[in-house]
Amino acid sequence: MLATRVLRAAHGSKPNITGFNMRAFKEAAGQPRYDPWERAEAWRYTGTFSRWNRFKGSLPGLGIATVAFTGYCVYEHFFLEDQHHHAEGHGHDEHH
Repeated sequence: MLATRVLRAAHGSKPNITGFNMRAFKEAAGQPRYDPWERAEAWRYTGTFSRWNRFKGSLPGLGIATVAFTGYCVYEHFFLEDQHHHAEGHGHDEHH
């Protein structure tokens, strides 16, 4: 923000000496009924350039990798033995 805007916000806005009110001008202008660039810019937001299509391919393989990793974690939890707890007395009885 410009320093003058910060000062105006802190001290309240003074009336413009020219009498021109930019806020009233913007409100009166509103949206134009016809945009001459609308047809030229329409391709950016449709078809292969829509928002969904632009971000759909940003992380290829993430879905398959997530399913595979989840399947492996389930398999490891239910079907593989935990070998850390089966050899509790391994080192104590053999060495005297």
